[in-house]
Amino acid sequence: MIEIKQAALTDVAVITPLFNAYRIFYKQNSDSNGAFNFITERLTKKESIIFLAYYNKLPAGFIQMYPIFSSVSMQQTWLLNDLFVADDYRKKGIGNALLTAAAGFGKQQQAKWLLLQTGALNTIAQKLYEKNGWKKETDFFYVLSI
Repeated sequence: MIEIKQAALTDVAVITPLFNAYRIFYKQNSDSNGAFNFITERLTKKESIIFLAYYNKLPAGFIQMYPIFSSVSMQQTWLLNDLFVADDYRKKGIGNALLTAAAGFGKQQQAKWLLLQTGALNTIAQKLYEKNGWKKETDFFYVLSI
């Protein structure tokens, strides 16, 4: 029923509408061409890892992670920057499956940890993360908007 695969350049056309919908969810204007180009560039330059979820062989969601590093531990870590499940596929276990794939990838890569950010008001996503073992961190965060 649910299939998760690591995306390749050949999957960009499948990811693009999901990525565009994700951006719209976060109050950005629709930009399919920009989404296509952005995803293509990330995958071409190997700057991100994307896992794509299929539900009954139809694209239903994705997760995108970026590599970062911990100087203190001298290890690679991963920023789970994007998680999206299309409206028609929510409450079917797809978010859980994507988070499991991300955690498995992190373990395989021997990452120190995974980090994610979500909107403070996105309580549905926060519940999903906590259900999957993620802990809310409040000790170290500052943001500088440029």
